[in-house]
Amino acid sequence: MPICPLCDRPIPPDVPQSLHHLVPRLRGGKGGPVVLLHHICHKEIHATLSETELARSYHTIEALRAHPRLAKFIAWVSRRPPEFASKVPKPKGRRR
Repeated sequence: MPICPLCDRPIPPDVPQSLHHLVPRLRGGKGGPVVLLHHICHKEIHATLSETELARSYHTIEALRAHPRLAKFIAWVSRRPPEFASKVPKPKGRRR
């Protein structure tokens, strides 16, 4: 069973999962490295950071884990079971 590199929880086969481009495709990441994440973790990344921020400063798992909002999310979600899913708020007032 794969492990989500963001929250370090196992990703069961029946749980929504997504591939995350560490450098967004629209910012030069075509063909670049991708990681398998829980869908909830992937949604939180994109609710927190813009494509530009991801490309410039948050293109590694270590950088993502160090972001204050994502660190708070990781601390929260890591206490949930691997199959946990919840709605993630949409970004407020920010264009993509």
